[in-house]
Amino acid sequence: MTATPVPSTTPRGTPPSNPHAASAEEVAAALEVDPAQGLSSQEAQRRLDRFGHNQLAEPVRRPALLRFLDQFRSVLILVLIGAAVLAGLVGEIKDTIVIAVVLLINASIGFFQEQRAEKSLEALRNMLSPSARIRRDGRTLVLDASDLVPGDVVLLEAGDRVPADARLVLASSVEVDESALTGESQPVPKRADSTVEHDAPLADRDSMVHMNTAVTRGRAEAVVTATGMKTSVGAIAEMLATGEEPQSPLQRQLDSLGKRLAVIGLVAVTVYVALALARGEAPSDIALRAVALAVATVPEGLPAVLALTLALGVHRMAGRNAIVKRLASVETLGSATVICSDKTGTLTLNEMTVREVRVGEAVLTVHGQGYDTDGEVLDSDGAQASLPPLLLDALALCSDAELTAGRDGDGDGDGDGDGDSAGIIGDPTEGALVVLAAKAGLDVTARRQEWPRSAEIPFDADYKYMVTYHDEGPASRVLAKGAADVLLRRCDSWLLDGEEVVLTASDRDRLDDAIAAMGERGLRVLAVATRLVEAPSAEPHSDVSSLTLLGLLGIADPPRPEATSAVALCHRAGVGVKMITGDHVATAVAIARELGIEGRAMTGAELSELSTEELADVVDEVAVFARVSPEHKVAIVKALTARGHVVAMTGDGVNDAAALRSAHIGVAMGLTGTEVTKEAGDVILTDDNFTTIVGAVEEGRSIYDNVVKFVRFQLSTNMGAISTFLGASVMGLPAPLTAVQILWVNIIMDGPPAMALGVDPARPGIMSEPPRRSGDQILSPARLIRLARVGLVMAIGTLAVLILAREEWGEAVSLTMAFTTFVLFQLVNALNARAEHVTVFAPHTFTNRWLWVSLTTVALLHVAAVHTPWGQAIFDTVALTPEQWGICITVALCVLLVEELVKLGHRWGSRRRDG
Repeated sequence: MTATPVPSTTPRGTPPSNPHAASAEEVAAALEVDPAQGLSSQEAQRRLDRFGHNQLAEPVRRPALLRFLDQFRSVLILVLIGAAVLAGLVGEIKDTIVIAVVLLINASIGFFQEQRAEKSLEALRNMLSPSARIRRDGRTLVLDASDLVPGDVVLLEAGDRVPADARLVLASSVEVDESALTGESQPVPKRADSTVEHDAPLADRDSMVHMNTAVTRGRAEAVVTATGMKTSVGAIAEMLATGEEPQSPLQRQLDSLGKRLAVIGLVAVTVYVALALARGEAPSDIALRAVALAVATVPEGLPAVLALTLALGVHRMAGRNAIVKRLASVETLGSATVICSDKTGTLTLNEMTVREVRVGEAVLTVHGQGYDTDGEVLDSDGAQASLPPLLLDALALCSDAELTAGRDGDGDGDGDGDGDSAGIIGDPTEGALVVLAAKAGLDVTARRQEWPRSAEIPFDADYKYMVTYHDEGPASRVLAKGAADVLLRRCDSWLLDGEEVVLTASDRDRLDDAIAAMGERGLRVLAVATRLVEAPSAEPHSDVSSLTLLGLLGIADPPRPEATSAVALCHRAGVGVKMITGDHVATAVAIARELGIEGRAMTGAELSELSTEELADVVDEVAVFARVSPEHKVAIVKALTARGHVVAMTGDGVNDAAALRSAHIGVAMGLTGTEVTKEAGDVILTDDNFTTIVGAVEEGRSIYDNVVKFVRFQLSTNMGAISTFLGASVMGLPAPLTAVQILWVNIIMDGPPAMALGVDPARPGIMSEPPRRSGDQILSPARLIRLARVGLVMAIGTLAVLILAREEWGEAVSLTMAFTTFVLFQLVNALNARAEHVTVFAPHTFTNRWLWVSLTTVALLHVAAVHTPWGQAIFDTVALTPEQWGICITVALCVLLVEELVKLGHRWGSRRRDG
């Protein structure tokens, strides 16, 4: 076919805007290429200079310095910076240095963790180095796919990945797996002589092949019409560039916490200054203690503990096959209320499997997953069943798919051959038939060698069947497979109890009902038939008549075995699971039912008729969205967000990428996921395992739980310090804690115990609780009351020790005892912080060995501060007697006693209400 240039106002060689609506000749003419010769090397270079490389645009990266400064953007950190500056202005250089060091450590941990995640992602990106087989200068050559230009003639065969969007000019029995782009689980037939309307959906453009899809059958030649960002994949990548990522729940809560703490600190300092001025204290002393009090109101260790907790969570997730690109992503998963999951390849194996066989009246069930040849065929009683020999032959011989030795099927990765599964080359549906034959005990390769084809009729979408001929003595055996409704009309007999029996009208009705029932269960139904002919007819399709039906096969892309339990665990944890797929609604509903995803189904067409508000009204009721487009997925995520949900979106295809970016957290598949999807995701699963997401949810909940523990621990200390200062001022007592002593309390409390709380193991039952509401605050009113109560107990105890000891042993001893009592209060209160609602006296109290090590270390350090000469010189302390230590310890235990009594009262009240 030679193209004739046509007059045009556009530059020469410009691709047509809608190549799917033009004939192959028109597209070639517009691109000024002869498909039989391809472009010349010189013209290809000119077009490469004009159109650029066939690559997706790299996202704009913020400079490293700006990304480092991003770590200082939260309100809480800004408050700490202000406190550090103020401390420096009044001469408290130690406070300034400590706060600055904490802030730098926090920023460095966050920055380097994000850097490491980016490097991991880059390593994944570099694993792919696609090439393309093309025709240029009349010769066939292989070159890097990034060098393709519009007008290049691409040569494609089964197993090839399409390197760019292209218009077919030659197609022989071509089918393409477009699941990564459209969500359609079945390979799509393609034709070179087809044209469709300008506005036809992507899934209906059967004359086009698109970047990153895979040819599963046949041979094709196509003229490249779009490269790089101009492709269908590029259009989705462009959507990502304009997408907005919602702020994580923890980020919102920490900002709110920072504002509340700033208000609390301002009020406390104002009251203290007013009281001190009323008492006539020196302005310099007032300023020094006001700064100390301001620093005491802010948990400066929170950013460091948060960074450590998130970094350790990221590290644990990496060990569980998840690469986390942003520290906050793990915590965000912990607050997820809905997981929107793509079906194909995420909840399912993306490996077609024969799951049901009907031979005569017998209905047989096929066990085993995907392309793994381990499996068996069972009858309705669960007993081993055999398939008719001719049916087995048809499965193996009337197919072009080939089995290949594959991955380690037992999942242990040891490569020991135990359960090693097979992969397939060729059409997934044909692969399913060949795997069934192997499961039934047939050596497919040997059988093909023993009984080769003598002729064939290749599959074509027009007549929907494939036929092979095999010599059988002087005659030829016809083996046919194809769409059940098509082949059934060409059968006049069927196998019944091993005998060929004439098909009656009632038999046909029962078979039609069986086919319909299998379809309603989400199965794609194929028929297999046979006959003997003297020799292949000159009109081959005339041989596809008077057939004997050998059996019906129900084929589906099965759920991942582990996905069912993962969905169940999500439900127990109060996390909804919604399936969003481009596949047919019957198939999607059937898979959802197997997985335990309950709720009504909605198609993309129905969704398009709803406004944003109408969709938000019904989105909670819908569990399955089928035949949806990328725009629909984004709309679903936004509707769920509008309902107050924290949305996690999982997926592997390009069609999932925009929704991943719109969700609070996007989870991309690392093995089967496209590069666009990995770029859009916040978390990348290197094993494509849905259960890893559930593990991440648990990890995120544990992280948030630990952050709350630290906040309770630190703020109760701050409340105690504020109450003690203000109480002493009102009562006319000397300041119970010096600025250096407050600094010491902050250092030891923000140090080992706080870090130990940050790495606390997940408490029992954390995945049996509903997710926290997105509007919940870390510093809720109930928690603020609890913290105030704890702080009040600390203040009363510290001031009581100060007053009584002052009368008994003098001011120096009393101040040391007050200081010691306050420190011991913190050690005891660390146990309270771990158990907000349950008793401390439980086995879980002893599960965090690091906490006990840290508490012991802090206690020894404080003993040194009281009893060593250097400690006494720095902290203005004096040595205490055993009796005095006993008083301090006894008073400090009061905070544990009070909280245990309160929790006991709550439990008793709950039992009375429930009873």
